[in-house]
Amino acid sequence: MTHFCAPVFVFLSGLSAFISSQHKPVKEATVFLRKRGLWLIIVEIVLVTLGLTFNPFYNFIILQVIWAIGCSMLLLSFFRTSYKAILITGLVLVLGHNLTDWISLPQNGISGNLIKILLTAFGTVIPVDDKHLIGVFYSILPWTGIMFMGYAAGAWYKKDFNPAKRKQYLLISGAALLLLFVILRLINGYGDPAPRRDFGAILPNILSFLNVSKYPPSLQYTCLMLGPALLFLAVSEHLRGRIAGMLRTYGRVPFFYYLLHFYLLHTLLVIAFFATGHGANEIAAFPMPFYFRPVNFGFSLPVVYLIWIFSVAVLYQPCRWFWKYKQTHSYRWLRYL
Repeated sequence: MTHFCAPVFVFLSGLSAFISSQHKPVKEATVFLRKRGLWLIIVEIVLVTLGLTFNPFYNFIILQVIWAIGCSMLLLSFFRTSYKAILITGLVLVLGHNLTDWISLPQNGISGNLIKILLTAFGTVIPVDDKHLIGVFYSILPWTGIMFMGYAAGAWYKKDFNPAKRKQYLLISGAALLLLFVILRLINGYGDPAPRRDFGAILPNILSFLNVSKYPPSLQYTCLMLGPALLFLAVSEHLRGRIAGMLRTYGRVPFFYYLLHFYLLHTLLVIAFFATGHGANEIAAFPMPFYFRPVNFGFSLPVVYLIWIFSVAVLYQPCRWFWKYKQTHSYRWLRYL
């Protein structure tokens, strides 16, 4: 289920970039995207990495989805004046980046690291010195393609756009992506570096059929994740009620929630660390990136789900407060949270 998070997050970031730029002059919208992109990269390095590792010395810097969104926003700012260029570039990146699966690319040196960062990275570790490493977990361009597609879909959310037509376009697009996924998975020749396998049994075969590659996001993965997301957007636009209102609270401040949940979870980890008898001498174990996280440490999946539910519930009131704060204050820095 968590596979849906990153691609939908990136897609909606592109969509919201389109919406937010509608009433701004071209130059102002472009500058905002660049500032926002740079800010997100800084946040990934300084705040998200710290929240994930609790390592004040930053021995291991982690570049994930916020880094990919920031870099994609920077690239988007250079295409901002041409909707057609954004749409075509997004399609080319999403549909075509798996051609790299068939190409022998440099793996070492500056060129190898650059290609990994741009196209193929998953867990690429780049040494800075003897005690500092950078882990690149999200390659830029495949995610940029998803953001550009989200920006292109933003045209369906203009104020004067017919809601019925928007729903129709979302339904058709979502169904088309799922159909493309099924066709590509059956052909088993393009769109994912990990072809499905025949295990001779129904359940393993179903799991193999769905086991597509997130790092970097393959074409098949993107179709499988964004297809249902677009269908959900089509049917959920007019949902009302208490539960929808609560979910909307999180959705109004997604970046705030995203940052805060790392610090809450790692604080819970520190408590569990000492409560289970671990001592100060076990806090750090370089090159392990996470402080308070010994190698043989953890909980069963049901406990993890309980911790997740508890964390989401605890953060509801802070998210509600921050949304109201944003509504009643007009500080410029709030636009970046």
